[in-house]
Amino acid sequence: MTATDETPPIVRFATAPDRYRHWTLEVDGAVATVTLRVDEHGGLVPGYELKMNSYDLGVDIELYDLVQRLRFEHPQVKAVVMTGGLDRMFCAGANIRMLAQSSHAWKVNFCKFTNETRGGIEDATEHSGQTWIAALNGTAAGGGYELALACDQIVLVDDGSSAVSLPEVPLLGVLPGTGGLTRVVDKRHVRKDRADLFATKSEGFRGGTAVEWGLVDASVPRNALAGEVARRAEQAARTSRRPSDAAGVPLTPLDRKDDGDTIVYPYVSARLDRANHRVEITVSGPHDAPPGSPAGQGAGYWPLAMTRALDDLILHLRTNELGLGIWVVRAVGDPERVLAYDTQLHTMDDWFANEVRHYYKRTLKRLDVTSRSIIAVIEPGTAFAGLLAELALAADRQYMLEGVYEDRDDDAVPAAVVVSPSNDGDYPMGNGLSRLASRFWGKDEDLAAVRARFGEPLDAAAATEAGLVTMALDDIDFEEELRIVLEERASLSPDALTGMEANHRFVGPETLETKIFGRLTAWQNWIFIRPNASGPDGALRRYGTGRKGDYDRERV
Repeated sequence: MTATDETPPIVRFATAPDRYRHWTLEVDGAVATVTLRVDEHGGLVPGYELKMNSYDLGVDIELYDLVQRLRFEHPQVKAVVMTGGLDRMFCAGANIRMLAQSSHAWKVNFCKFTNETRGGIEDATEHSGQTWIAALNGTAAGGGYELALACDQIVLVDDGSSAVSLPEVPLLGVLPGTGGLTRVVDKRHVRKDRADLFATKSEGFRGGTAVEWGLVDASVPRNALAGEVARRAEQAARTSRRPSDAAGVPLTPLDRKDDGDTIVYPYVSARLDRANHRVEITVSGPHDAPPGSPAGQGAGYWPLAMTRALDDLILHLRTNELGLGIWVVRAVGDPERVLAYDTQLHTMDDWFANEVRHYYKRTLKRLDVTSRSIIAVIEPGTAFAGLLAELALAADRQYMLEGVYEDRDDDAVPAAVVVSPSNDGDYPMGNGLSRLASRFWGKDEDLAAVRARFGEPLDAAAATEAGLVTMALDDIDFEEELRIVLEERASLSPDALTGMEANHRFVGPETLETKIFGRLTAWQNWIFIRPNASGPDGALRRYGTGRKGDYDRERV
C-alpha cells in the first residue's frame, strides 16, 4: 500500500525508543547524542527504500518522540549533539521516491509535521536550555541540511567532499520544504545574493566557503570533529539553566480507545461525523485539585495528560481524516479547578512546569496551522477558563448560549468564560503574540478592557461586550443557528476556507515561523500540484531517471 492508494495507511504518531528503527539516543551526563542511521527497508509505506539516510514521515515521527522525551525524561541533559550514522553522509533529506509517489495531501501533511518537529528542536534550545548542535559527519543535502539548520550550531567535517546544499529548486522543481530558504537568510543571516546562488547550486558548498558565508559555524578535519563538537556541547551545558539532579518524568504510553467513530483518551474525546464532514471534540477539565508536586504526578498531571491527548488527536485527525473539515470544540468540567492548575503553571518556576507550558504552547500552535475550520461552542458546564480558554481563542468563531436550555437540567448554571494572565502571553502564537493580542490587534483599548477583567467569570452578555465571542443566542435560537452555521461551512470550498482561515489567524508581525508556515507552505502547496514539479514530465517524477523535467516556461 502506498500513500497514493484510495485507502492510505492509518498513521500512528505514538512511539517509544524501544520501537525506533532509525534513531539511537545515548546520554552521557549533561550531553546527549542522537544518531540518524535510517533503516533502508523501514519506510512507513511500501514503494521506496530510504537510501543515503533519507527520511519519510516515519523517521520524523521517531525524531518528534525523541525530542519530547529529551525534554521530559532527561532534565539533566543540557546539550544535544545530532549526527549521522553512515560514512560520509549525514542526511540526504526527504526521500524523493516517497514524495514522487505520494498524494498531494500526504506531501503537504508530511512537510507540515516535519516543520513542526524542526520548530520543536529550536524551541528546546530557546526555552528548555537544551542546546542542539549538528555534527555533520558528511554531506547534508536538502532536508538533511534543513535538519541541521534547526540546530543552534552546525559543525561540518572538512574532508574535501562533504557539503551542505539545498538542491530542491535546480533538481526537483520544488522548494526546500522545511524552512531552509527562510532559516538561511532570517536565522543564519546569509546575504540574499549568496543565498540565491546557494539555493540554485545543487552541489552546495564545502568547508571554508560554507563557514565564510554563514551556512555553518565551523568546518574541521575529520579527526578533529568529535573534539570540536564536544567543546561546543560542554560550553553550552555550562550556560544552561536546566537542573542537574532532577528526576525525569517518563512519557508513559497513551491510553487511547478508538472504535472508528469515536476516539477517547483521558480528558479528551472525539466523535467523528463523516456524513456531515465534522468532528465533535471535547476537552475535559481535571477531576481533582492540583498536586503539591506536579513532577511527582508524572504523565498523569492533568495539563500534561490533556496536552498529550490533544496533540495526538490533532495529528491523527489532520493526517488520517481529511474529509472532516470542521472541528467543533467544547471544554467541560469545573472551571475553578481548571483555573487552579492554570495559576499553578503560570506561577511555578520549575523545570517540569516550564516543559508542560511550552508543550501546551506547541500543541496550540499545531492547532493554529491545521487547515480545518474550528468552531468553539460554549454551553452550560463549560470549562473555557484560563489555559482551556486558549482553545476558544484559537477557534475561528465562538458561539455561546445565553442562559440555559430551559427544557433540560434544572440545575444547570449559565456558561461563563474566564480569561486569566496566562492568556496574555504564556502560550504565544507563531506571530509572537498571545491569542488575545491577536484577537484585538490594533484595538489596544479593547485589549486593556479584557485585561482588566482577568479572573472574572463572563456570562454571555459580558463575553459579547468584551469581544470574546462571535455570537451569543438564547436556547430558542442557539441550536438551530449552530446547525445552519455548520452546514453552511461544510458547503464551502475547503481550499478557499484553508486560505481564508490562515490569512485571518495570523495578524500583526511576520516572524520566521509565520514565514515558514504561511509564505513557504502556501507556495509549496501550489508548486506541489504544478506540472513542472509533479506532472508526468515534471522534475519530481523524473528525478533519478537521467532525464530533466520538461518545464512550462511561462511565469504565473
